[in-house]
Amino acid sequence: MMKKSLSALPNIGARLSETLIKAGIKTAEELKKTGSRKAIQLIHAHDNKQPCLNMLYALEGAIQDIRWHSLSKEKKEELKEFYEIMRKDNTKK
Repeated sequence: MMKKSLSALPNIGARLSETLIKAGIKTAEELKKTGSRKAIQLIHAHDNKQPCLNMLYALEGAIQDIRWHSLSKEKKEELKEFYEIMRKDNTKK
């Protein structure tokens, strides 16, 4: 079975694809297995810059195979809560 490239997913352009690869996530399958929350943490750990909330939405949308704008309101709220906690934790370091 051929592995699907990251850029074949919705929301994943060349820059985000490159960022994911640098963080150790090289295929669409790996992203789906990793999940959006862990992926954003890996990106942050590797890049050392605070990733934005929209990047987290983009990753979740890619995993669900939809544009991030189409994420449910509940999913966006859930991700936003996670993001705020992650951001607070990272500012303590």
